[in-house]
Amino acid sequence: MSDKPEFKALNIAVLTVSDSRTEADDKSGHLLVSLLEETGHRCADKAIVKDDKYQIRARISDWIANAEIDVVLSTGGTGVTGRDGTPEAVSPLLDKEIEGFGEMFRVLSYEDIKTSTLQSRALAGVANATYIFVLPGSPGACKTAWTKLISEQLDNRTRPCNLVMLMPRLLEQ
Repeated sequence: MSDKPEFKALNIAVLTVSDSRTEADDKSGHLLVSLLEETGHRCADKAIVKDDKYQIRARISDWIANAEIDVVLSTGGTGVTGRDGTPEAVSPLLDKEIEGFGEMFRVLSYEDIKTSTLQSRALAGVANATYIFVLPGSPGACKTAWTKLISEQLDNRTRPCNLVMLMPRLLEQ
């Protein structure tokens, strides 16, 4: 008998935020779907929306209102240009921000892109018992975030702790 619990597959929705991407050329969205499925999770839904805070909020709000969705991964719109608005769109939806995610992501990204990581406004949080991760739009950033941070925290076997073990308590008052 093993001391480790059996893997718990989560339902994860993937959102690409872009004014130019289509399903045919959505490299980051497709990469995230592949990575989460390779890990054993299920892609519950996938969508592409324009970099418009109301479209972003509408799609993510639908997912966080759906009790079947455990996690939302968004890619794109985290830079500093005038059209980059994903953090501003998502932040008001969060019940709690997980500040350490953005900090840790930038530290890990520094290994690959050096000081350019300062331009990333990646963030994570919880809304209505749904984890939300806001990632940059590049495939490299999505791979870094998934392989070096998110996948372990979405694996209930990771010790000493992980985000999955907290899920039953996310709605406590």
